[in-house]
Amino acid sequence: MANPIRLVGAADAEPTIPTPAQSGAAMREHAYTEIKRRIISCEFRPGEPLNEAQVAALLGLGRTPVHQALHRLEVEGLVSILPRKGVLVTPLSLNEVLDMIEVRATNEVLCATLACERGHDSDFKAMRDIVDRSPELIARRDIPALAALDLKFHTAMSAASRNRVLADLLRGLHEKQARFWFLSLSDPQHLENVYQEHLEIVNALERRDVPAVREAIREHIDEFRKIFIRTL
Repeated sequence: MANPIRLVGAADAEPTIPTPAQSGAAMREHAYTEIKRRIISCEFRPGEPLNEAQVAALLGLGRTPVHQALHRLEVEGLVSILPRKGVLVTPLSLNEVLDMIEVRATNEVLCATLACERGHDSDFKAMRDIVDRSPELIARRDIPALAALDLKFHTAMSAASRNRVLADLLRGLHEKQARFWFLSLSDPQHLENVYQEHLEIVNALERRDVPAVREAIREHIDEFRKIFIRTL
């Protein structure tokens, strides 16, 4: 492949690399996790070609686990493997993200409703603890950490819904949307807005106020849609 991948970013620092003594499964999982993280954070840019040998060297792994990880990521829609052309990071699509937002809007409102009805006080405390970490990260403009925190927040709400099928669906949507989320966070005001929106959701959950939490979720998702359209 003519175009090399970029070896950049603070996230490159000191990844945990499996030793040769570890199993092939551990190697495959490490390759999958690291490549996926770099795609989601846009270190591997949308539309960028990936060379298996270079990715393997970057991760300190053999080509076999990298090859297997890329095929797994192709199933998830994050890369495209083209015969005789190689591997490309899947480009961003406005229509695709709008479709995902549409599906997410319906299902996340359901998730918040179930969480409000079924969640335990300990679930809501866990969500508040997650939200309380935001101000420090916003002050540092730590976008990767904020993105991870956002996923933790929504995963915690999914857990509170006590519906595994719904939780799996939403986790997949959030992971696919993560690249778009990174782009939307280029707006500093949006960082603060997300924090305030998460606070509103937690406040409504703690009150077990179903109408309020449904409205807070709708506003949260609609704000993401507006910011993303402006950013793209």
